[in-house]
Amino acid sequence: MSENCIFCGIVAGTIPSTQVASDDRAIAFMDINPATRGHLLVIPRTHSTDLREASSEDLTAATLLAQSLVGRVIERLDADGANLLSCIGADAWQSVFHTHLHVIPRYKDDPLQLPWHPTPGDLDEINATAATLT
Repeated sequence: MSENCIFCGIVAGTIPSTQVASDDRAIAFMDINPATRGHLLVIPRTHSTDLREASSEDLTAATLLAQSLVGRVIERLDADGANLLSCIGADAWQSVFHTHLHVIPRYKDDPLQLPWHPTPGDLDEINATAATLT
């Protein structure tokens, strides 16, 4: 537990949340600043800053819980799809520094737009970057 972490407070029960699912390693609750109807957050119970620090067991538990919730929001909320998003670092829009996954239901006419717009990249640069990563 991290003393100043809002998500650790949710895990401890000292900060209220609207939980929808949980297991011994992860919990899921409604986002209080939803991007769309049904926006959920899935977090490991154990504190880690982001998925780079999370244990494989915690990350697996959170991912499996998120997977079940994707199916649930599509089936029960009549969503047309879903985004599964993890932000790592302030420059990547992370605002709470406890590992978490966003499950964002998507609806055909919802107004949500992510700021990234895919455009073709330079193939030589892509191949050079791949070589650096392998």
